[in-house]
This record gives sequence, C-alpha cells and structure tokens, in this order.
Amino acid sequence: MIVRENEEDLYAGIEHRQTNELCQILKIVSRPGCEKIIRYAFEYAHAYGRKKVSCMTKDNIMKLSDGLFHQMFDEVSREYPDIRADHYIIDIGAARLAASPEIFDVIVTLNLYGDILSDIAAQIAGSIGFASSANVGENVSMFEAVHGSAPDIAGRGIANPSGLLIAATQMLVHIGLAEYAEKIKNAWLCTIEDGIHTPDVYRESLSRQKVGTQAFADAIIERLGAKPKVLEPVIYHAHPIKVSYKKIPSHKSLVGVDLFVDWDQSNRDPDVLAKKMLAADNADLKLSLITNRGVKVYPEGLADTFCTDHWRCRFKAVRESVEYGAVLRLMTQLISLGIEIIKTENLYQFDGLPGYSLGQGE
Repeated sequence: MIVRENEEDLYAGIEHRQTNELCQILKIVSRPGCEKIIRYAFEYAHAYGRKKVSCMTKDNIMKLSDGLFHQMFDEVSREYPDIRADHYIIDIGAARLAASPEIFDVIVTLNLYGDILSDIAAQIAGSIGFASSANVGENVSMFEAVHGSAPDIAGRGIANPSGLLIAATQMLVHIGLAEYAEKIKNAWLCTIEDGIHTPDVYRESLSRQKVGTQAFADAIIERLGAKPKVLEPVIYHAHPIKVSYKKIPSHKSLVGVDLFVDWDQSNRDPDVLAKKMLAADNADLKLSLITNRGVKVYPEGLADTFCTDHWRCRFKAVRESVEYGAVLRLMTQLISLGIEIIKTENLYQFDGLPGYSLGQGE
C-alpha cells in the first residue's frame, strides 16, 4: 500500500520563467501536510493489520523539505510502537520495490515519489486492473480504480472489475464496516487463487478459466465466506482512521536574504558581479555567497564552473538579526546600480536553527 500526500510537493504547480535561460518550480512541503499523511499511514496499518510502515524521501539532498517529511515520520512513528518503521532514500527504495516488493508493507512518501512508486507497484502486480486508490480528506473521501473509467471497453464484458471492487473494500474499512470488506476481499483472493481470471491477466500456464466481467463477479459471490489457502487471507479491524496534526509555535527571526538576479554579462564573471554588489553601502547586510545553479562561484568558486544568467546572491545580517527595512534599502541600492532583482527569499531562523539550506563552504 502506497500512501502519498496529494496536494503539496512539486504538484502545487508553482512555476516561473525567471531569465532567458532558467525556469524554476517551487516544492511546497508543510508540517501539517506531512503529519496528516504520515499519521494516516500508521492508522491505516492498524486498521488493515499491517506490520510495517516505510518512509521514502530524498533528504540527503533536500534537507529542509524532504527533511521535514522524514522528521515528522520519526516523530509520529514513536506513537505506534507496535508497528515497525524504517526509512529509505527514494532512489534505492524504488529499486528495492522493483526487485523485492515482498519486503514492503505500507509505504508513505511525498506526492511525486508516491506517483512513481504506485506505477512501479502496479506493474509488478501484473495488471493495473488490480490497483485500487483512494483520495482521503478530513471530511470527504473518494475511492476508485487507479485506471479510472474505461469507455473504450464499456459494454463488452471484458473489463477487470478488481480495482473498483478492492477500492470498495477500502471504503468499507474506512467507514467502519471492516467485517464486510474482509469477507469480500477474501472471496476475491479465492477467485484469483482458483485460476478464474479476466483476459488482462489470463495466462495459459497459470490460469484455469478465462471469464468476462460478470462471470468473474459471480465467481466472487460464490466464494463469499471462504478464505484462500495459498494466498494470505486478509484480516481487517474496525479501527477508525484519524487524520490530524499538531500546531507547534516557534520563534522566528530574520537573519539575511537571498537575492536572485538576472545578470547576463558577456563573460559572466562572478567576481565582476560581486564587485557591483559590494558597491552597495549597507551597514546591516553583508554579501557572503554567490551561487549559480546551486554551485558556489563566489568567493573562491571553481574557475571552470558553467554559469547561466541566473545568480543567487546571499546577504547575511552583520548582527544577530535584521529588520526587513534593511533588506528593502539594500534592494533599492542594488537596483540603482543596475542590478535586476527577479526574486527574493528571506533567510529566517526558527528557535535559533537556520530555516534555509546552507551554501557550499558556509
């Protein structure tokens, strides 16, 4: 089972073309969004009798955004000591899912990663016709087959109803009717186990009977109350699935600013840009770093670094913190020097910890 956040991450769709050569997209990750989806994964594990929840992130690179998700996973997992919890970096996690899916039980992750992992899992299962899905909110939830509607085969009696049927059992568990969901899912497993298969999964070497949509449904009805002998029977619990989060206040202070500028001089020499920046007379903020595509080019950057027309110029507060008026004064001075500022990001500390990623050498 793959549980993913469905509104945040890169799917927020906030993109900008900032210079002639560069576009950006904002990755949105919130503490409430992380906590709610992670808590749902553990509550789901309780309701469905699952034993382990695995988290997948790329927090070795995205230390703040994916790092927040991993941090919330560690915090929430401590509230569920009866469920095993582990973490994978997403690239090796996806590789292990493809090679050894049996080592996973419930996976919880961010939006984009979950989208990719769910397709890998469906492919491993042999048919997307088996895959069910749910969009779960605090007040409204929707359950459906992963593939959605299939108008091209409507009325032909060949569709595999498994995805929709399993989605219905998910809905039954969700609303507290676990006993009915368990009976239907076990009857479905018995049907699969007995070799009664729809055309999309029928294999002469493995299947016993190829059937259409209605005959497959009838076979499931005939097996209501039975339990599979080879496949593992499901055991569901009438455990209400809670979606919640805790609001935690923190002390926030402004300690600097990242100014992103469009600067396209012929030689694109970062030392020349730094000289223009240093010409600004500002006693509150000091230039500490210039990067291009995330790579430090000032001070003491690598001479052969390829530079685009998009630069991040980091100014740090001379004292412990700074008022925002100092940032505005700095920007006004730089604009008067011919610097085109295309974006700003304030640098904050929260409870004394930096709320921004450190640049190389910082």
